[in-house]
Amino acid sequence: MDDKRNICLKVAYDGTHYHGFQRQPEFHGPTIQGTLETVWAKLVEEEVTLNTAGRTDTGVHAAGQVVNFRTGVRIPVDKIPKAFNSLLPRDIRILAAQEATENFHARFSAKWKRYDYRIDNHPVADVFTRLYSLHEPVRLDWQRMQQGAQYLVGRHNFKAFSAAGGTSKTFERTLYLCQVAENQGHLRITCIGDGFLYNMVRIIAGTLVYVGKNRIQPEEIPDILISLDRKRGGVTVTPQGLTLSYVHYGDELPKDIFPELF
Repeated sequence: MDDKRNICLKVAYDGTHYHGFQRQPEFHGPTIQGTLETVWAKLVEEEVTLNTAGRTDTGVHAAGQVVNFRTGVRIPVDKIPKAFNSLLPRDIRILAAQEATENFHARFSAKWKRYDYRIDNHPVADVFTRLYSLHEPVRLDWQRMQQGAQYLVGRHNFKAFSAAGGTSKTFERTLYLCQVAENQGHLRITCIGDGFLYNMVRIIAGTLVYVGKNRIQPEEIPDILISLDRKRGGVTVTPQGLTLSYVHYGDELPKDIFPELF
């Protein structure tokens, strides 16, 4: 009988210097998964394989990534974050750990996720946010962007907002919220949904940037969705503006967790 525990970790990381989350051959450079698995092996001399809620790409950040793994080591769960953080580089932190149920899986058990894409819309880039936002010097009409974003809310086929190379066999997803907010020249595009396709949030952001530049009208968004044609939308914006902010596993709806957004 397998008596291994199923450990769930909440992880934050700055993805600037990593080749995405998923483990890659060493010549590609370091990855979040590879770094976490290596540190665990150093700590307890046990090899594990992490499951993740979202395989973030190169340069993408996380404030609330979730991973799980099975371990035969009996280290108390409340000691795991401190042990990990003692050996991890400073741009990766374990925020919390808990023992999960036998069938918990970081990806397949998730009910919904929140991503935030940030844009620095000042004429000159802010040196303090350059690693965590897209710099767009052309003034964006963020209210038009917000109008366009509302057409994306609901259950749709998002093939037009999916990049080639993804592994998904179906393209229907539900967005519970797609919102554009502005604060003194800094824009934040928030997407909350039950699942996301390859580069989906970055394509949504790129399309809304086109709306903000008056290259696409807000009312064109439904036609782009119906077309299923990736070429109809905007560019895939750069990764450093994207953060996986939150993953939810309970029965609560997004409006219960983030009422200020609704």
